[in-house]
Amino acid sequence: MDIERYLQIAQVTVSVLLIISILLQNRGAGLGGIFGGEGNVYRTKRGVEKGLFISTIIFTVIFFGLVIWNILI
Repeated sequence: MDIERYLQIAQVTVSVLLIISILLQNRGAGLGGIFGGEGNVYRTKRGVEKGLFISTIIFTVIFFGLVIWNILI
């Protein structure tokens, strides 16, 4: 049982999930939003969008926790 190997596998898995959750968030939002091309309407996140936002935060915290744990070992 090599714990470093399991940590690396966990890091790769969480990083792939994090990338997927980030890419799915702003589907349809192009570069026009960066320069003010879209009408910026502030709205609340609901349903799937809110779940995706929360899961992105959770995956980020888990990923950084795994990275720090891997550095310390």
